[in-house]
Amino acid sequence: MLYSQKSIIEGSLSDQDLKEGLYEALSRIGPRRKVLAIPPDMSRFHSKAGLLTQYAWNYFGGALTDILPAIGTHAPMSSEEISRMYGDIPQSLFRIHNWRKDVVTLGIIPAEVINRLSENKLSFDWPAQVNRLLLHGGFDLILSIGQVVPHEVIGMANYNKNIFIGTGGCDSINKSHYLGAVYGLERMMGRADTPVRELLNLAEERFAADLPILYVHTVIGSSEKGEPLTKGLFIGDDTECFYRAAELSQNVNITFLDKAPSKIIAYLDPSEFKAHG
Repeated sequence: MLYSQKSIIEGSLSDQDLKEGLYEALSRIGPRRKVLAIPPDMSRFHSKAGLLTQYAWNYFGGALTDILPAIGTHAPMSSEEISRMYGDIPQSLFRIHNWRKDVVTLGIIPAEVINRLSENKLSFDWPAQVNRLLLHGGFDLILSIGQVVPHEVIGMANYNKNIFIGTGGCDSINKSHYLGAVYGLERMMGRADTPVRELLNLAEERFAADLPILYVHTVIGSSEKGEPLTKGLFIGDDTECFYRAAELSQNVNITFLDKAPSKIIAYLDPSEFKAHG
């Protein structure tokens, strides 16, 4: 069900628009006793997820007991990064996802499915893994917060990728990325329906239907000067909010060129992206 949506092509949504959209959705789902937030790390600093997590904390107060950044295999966020992205939220609420030790397996997608998705190139079982906190934390709401944006491994980032990859384990992360690589990253970039997305959708349908997940998706564009502009907010508990966000992202985040450029220079903000061991 789609609980709230706001989008704009010309101009941008304000922070107040985001707050109103989030509070509208939260009021529609009703009171909650214990809430877990799963936002991104610094690599999605401009996603507005930090601000939305602050709004959720203000809304729920003490009921929001845990915040688990969906770092996947990234390095844990530093205290300085948490302060910069999440403002005055108490750092005692933040948990570190250990993708090697802190996971449970919800179920197994069999090898024949992987074989079909990979067009007969791969054949292995795939475990649907999540951080054990999701399963054993006693939460009656899990807020998955993040940005839908073109992504080379899955086509469009976020939705259940935030769960199965962002809080996943060694096998679930590595094998899903291998599936994407074998299928062909060029065939998936910017597309909402891909083999990796189908894999995660199957996992959610078969093994995670009972988890009380509410997805909070933003779409961020940019001005002619490269400044981030908030273009959309989509909040729901099923695929509709993802596909609506993906459609908007395809419109504002993809530029088609008449011919391939001879040289491309990409700048990665060192405060957002860094190498780690």
